[in-house]
Amino acid sequence: MKVILTSDHAGAALREEVRNLLEEMNIDYEDTGCSCETSVDYPDYALPAAERVAKGEFDRGIFICGTGIGMSISANKVKGIRCALTHDVYSAKLTRQHNDSNVLAMGERVVGPGLATEIAKTWLETNFDGGRHANRVGKVTAYEDQ
Repeated sequence: MKVILTSDHAGAALREEVRNLLEEMNIDYEDTGCSCETSVDYPDYALPAAERVAKGEFDRGIFICGTGIGMSISANKVKGIRCALTHDVYSAKLTRQHNDSNVLAMGERVVGPGLATEIAKTWLETNFDGGRHANRVGKVTAYEDQ
């Protein structure tokens, strides 16, 4: 699995925690996040990273900002992206099993580092169930193709 990791200024510290997790899990990743302390615009980080997931350069992405909302909204504008804003482990598991999400969004101001790494680990380790869920995901994909 290959993961792209990004954040704006408000998600930089939590991004470092997730980067450590990816290294511990021996997951190949690229970090394209902001390394500044001054305010930047989340779409400038979310959109290019989401495009790279959509093109198949990466299997999945983890995007972090202050709340995760801006990253999620931005990522979901890219065709082929199913970004889930997740603040608990249960939702992280189900968004992989049922929605085949390929991008995870989290908010540094919403979840602490311990919970964030549990969320990311669960999301990374959970597979898509397929079956009846594949039909539902297919309907979303078909709508994008209109």
